[in-house]
Amino acid sequence: MTERKFDVLLPLDSSEVQRLHRNMKRRANRGRVWTYLGAGLIVLWILVPLFFLTSMAFTTREAVRSYPKSVLPFIPFSTDTVRFFLDQPGVVDGLWNSLIVAIITLLLSTILAAPAGYAIARYIFPGRDLVRLGILAVRAFPIVVLSIPLAVFFLRAGIFDSLYSLAFMHTALTMPTSVLIIASVFASVPHELEEAGQVFGASALQSFWHIVLPLALPGIAASSIFAFVLSWNEVFAAGVLTLENRTLPALLLVQLQQSSDAYQFAGGFFLMAPSIVFMFFIRNYLFNMWSQVTK
Repeated sequence: MTERKFDVLLPLDSSEVQRLHRNMKRRANRGRVWTYLGAGLIVLWILVPLFFLTSMAFTTREAVRSYPKSVLPFIPFSTDTVRFFLDQPGVVDGLWNSLIVAIITLLLSTILAAPAGYAIARYIFPGRDLVRLGILAVRAFPIVVLSIPLAVFFLRAGIFDSLYSLAFMHTALTMPTSVLIIASVFASVPHELEEAGQVFGASALQSFWHIVLPLALPGIAASSIFAFVLSWNEVFAAGVLTLENRTLPALLLVQLQQSSDAYQFAGGFFLMAPSIVFMFFIRNYLFNMWSQVTK
C-alpha cells in the first residue's frame, strides 16, 4: 500500500499575523501612492497647457511677446489681449455662430438619438446588430468624405454657407456616438421597471416618460455634452461649408498663420472656455441626477 502524506496547517501566532497584515497594508499603500501619482501626472499634463494659455490670454500684448516669460502667471494681469482679439473683424460673429451651431447640433442629435437608442436597446428585430454596426461605421468615414458631397448638395439646394446646413453636418457626425451612448443607457435600465408601470395601469408611453426617461437623463446629458463639444471644436467641415458665416474655429484656421501671438493665445482661450464652462454646468446636473437615481 502507498503511504499517504498529509500536510498539517499549523495556526499562525499573533506576531506572524500582524507582520502579514503590515506587509499587505504596505503593499496597498504603495499601490495607492502610484495610482495617485499617475493620476496627478495626467491632470498636470492636461491642466498646465490650459493654465498657461489662460495666463497668456489675460495679460498685456507686450507680456505675450516678451521672452523669457515671467515665472508668475498673469503678470501683469490685463484684459488687453482679450479686448484686442474681440475687436478683430468677424470674431464676435464667429463666437455667436459657433454657439448657435453647437446648440442646434445638441438639440437635433439628442432628439433624434433618444428614440433610436431606445429602439435598439428595447426591441429585438432582424438585423439589429447590423444596424448597430452600420451606425458605428458612419464614424469610420473621414470628415472630408462627408463634407465635399454635402457641400455640392447644399450648393444645389441653395443652403450653402448657412448655420443650419453646418448644424446638419455636425449632427451627422455626432449622431452615431450619441445613439450608441443613449442605447447603452436605456439598456442599463431594467425592463421590469417599465413592465411594472404598465401592470399598475400606465400606458407604454407613460411608463417611458415617468420611469425610464428620468433614469436615463444623466446618460442623455452626457451624450449632449459630447455633441456640444464636438460641434464647438469642429473645424474642417465648418471651413468647407461656410464662407461668410464662419464659426470661430473656421475663422481661426484661416487667420492663424498670419496672426500675432496675442491673437493666437486669446483665440485658443475662447475655443477652450465655453466647452469647459458647459461641461462644468452639466457636470453638476449629472451628479445631482445620478445621486437621485442611486437612492
